[in-house]
Amino acid sequence: MKLKIQNGMVELNGITILESVNFEINDNNHIAIVGRNGCGKTTLLKAIIDNDLFTEGIKDEPFAITKIGNFTIGYLEQIKINDDLTLYEEISSSFKRIIDLEKKIKTLETKLNTDKNIWEYSSALDQFNALGGYSYKKSIELMINKFGFASQDKEKLIKNFSGGEKMKISFMKLLLSEPDLLILDEPTNHLDISAIEWLEDFLKNYKKAFIVVSHDRMFLENTVDIVYEIEYGETIKYVGNYSKYVKLKKERYEKLVKDYEYQQKEIKRLKDIYERFRFKPTKAKMALSKLHQIEKMTIIAKPKKADTKGFKTNFTDIVKPGKIVLTIKDLEFGYDKPLGKISLEVPYGKKIAIIGKNGSGKSTLLKTICNLIPKISGSISLGYNVHSAYFDQNLEFATNGTIINEFLYHFPDYLNEEAHSALGSFLFKANEVNKELNVLSGGEKVRLLLCETFYAKPNLMFLDEPTNHLDIIGKEKLENALKEYPGSVLFVSHDRYFVKQIADALIVFSDDGVKYYDYGYEEYLANRDKNTLVNFPKTQNKTPKLKKEPLKNNDNTKLIKGILKEIDILNEKIKLLNKELYEENTYNDYQKAKEISTQLEYLNNELKIKEQQWEALTENML
Repeated sequence: MKLKIQNGMVELNGITILESVNFEINDNNHIAIVGRNGCGKTTLLKAIIDNDLFTEGIKDEPFAITKIGNFTIGYLEQIKINDDLTLYEEISSSFKRIIDLEKKIKTLETKLNTDKNIWEYSSALDQFNALGGYSYKKSIELMINKFGFASQDKEKLIKNFSGGEKMKISFMKLLLSEPDLLILDEPTNHLDISAIEWLEDFLKNYKKAFIVVSHDRMFLENTVDIVYEIEYGETIKYVGNYSKYVKLKKERYEKLVKDYEYQQKEIKRLKDIYERFRFKPTKAKMALSKLHQIEKMTIIAKPKKADTKGFKTNFTDIVKPGKIVLTIKDLEFGYDKPLGKISLEVPYGKKIAIIGKNGSGKSTLLKTICNLIPKISGSISLGYNVHSAYFDQNLEFATNGTIINEFLYHFPDYLNEEAHSALGSFLFKANEVNKELNVLSGGEKVRLLLCETFYAKPNLMFLDEPTNHLDIIGKEKLENALKEYPGSVLFVSHDRYFVKQIADALIVFSDDGVKYYDYGYEEYLANRDKNTLVNFPKTQNKTPKLKKEPLKNNDNTKLIKGILKEIDILNEKIKLLNKELYEENTYNDYQKAKEISTQLEYLNNELKIKEQQWEALTENML
């Protein structure tokens, strides 16, 4: 297959959205389209599907659309689902050709009495194998699981699913239909990390072409080999994945600047020669030739700087709290039933990402900590001088008015000019602050709520999916702001690149419960892949230094009793884990045995430290 658009333009309702499109798709190309919100990415996808939307662009080359081959295009909006089928039946319909072959093979198995039937049976088996017939059921089961559906959902009728679940089902059918050109517009939106990783693997192994629009940088890094950027109405092609695109874009701009500056110097030099010699009879002809040289040049336009406008923040007025900003003890959270239990101390400056499957309870935990929903049991307490702020992924506002009225509702002491300045730092121009909240785009709502969150000057922030609706530049600006932010942050996100950049600790929701890991995302992945995850903060294998000065007998006795009690507790834990390690259901489960062994290693190390402390203290008593 081949589809090539040369010097195309797209206008909608008399407004030019794209003025110079040069775009090419060939067999097996894995292509990303990137650019700022509103630049025309989705419009370009629709024009690739419906080429009649293209007209002649502004460049000098002729407008042309070239198509080679009769290829199929798959796009989510074109996928229909049958409300009267079950989930499993609807997903299975993507494999109609394989299922028909399967039925044919079963019929032929009963009629292997002639050479013709044997040949037909053998041919059908070859086709069945070539189409992936022996693995299609496994593919269905895996996809249903990865997209968050339970086993019992397979027999549920489509009409009984929610609108969001039906969208997921349509998406699953689109992927399984495997068109010659697969078109995906923000496919990772509303998927959890597990589903995104599955989708990455699916697309990496996709043997046909696809085009994807996405702001998920790690997803693009892992799936595409060509990136088209839309900037100032023009498409620019970069060969490589996301990081290669970033590098090539920088190099391209630097070269354009260098070429432009060189040409400008050359034009000046030629004009200077002309001005100097044009009135000298013996040099006039030579001087005039310099003007002709300029006329023959292809003039290089001054390169436009990349559009990197983003919001600005200032953390100079953040009040420093006590050492521990948040203490959570045996917190059990959920609604009609518990979703998890956790204990945690958050020191000032700690940045903790909360990750896991959709519906596992991540946002519920955050809301419980913020006292937005009641806890089931346990305790939550803020530290000394802590002032917190919460960002809600539902993008709900306190008022129903305009942008500036919403801001002033939260900050009534601000003068009108101060409110304009604050909103301006989050890219709301003077003529935009009077826009009604109900007409704002998702990206505008996020910027306004982030503005309110940051201007509250908290030293502890709770952020629930703050990167939703932000483009790549917006995410980078938020990352830079949070890196500079001196306070503590607990945030929910499925954007792995964002998590990797910000988090120095993780709360992970998994099938094993809610666990805290005192390290960042890259180390978590490395430990997960090696099956060496430990649900403990890091400790050093060093004996704590004891004070040299003698203690009073009463104080010393209390310390010894306390340590002996801790030693007894550790011994009991070690005893129980050793017993569990040698149970049949454990030593037959490698991963579980590995986890228990790792915990035993940690506990034995702690026991050794406590025993050394006990020895040092008893020596002081002698």
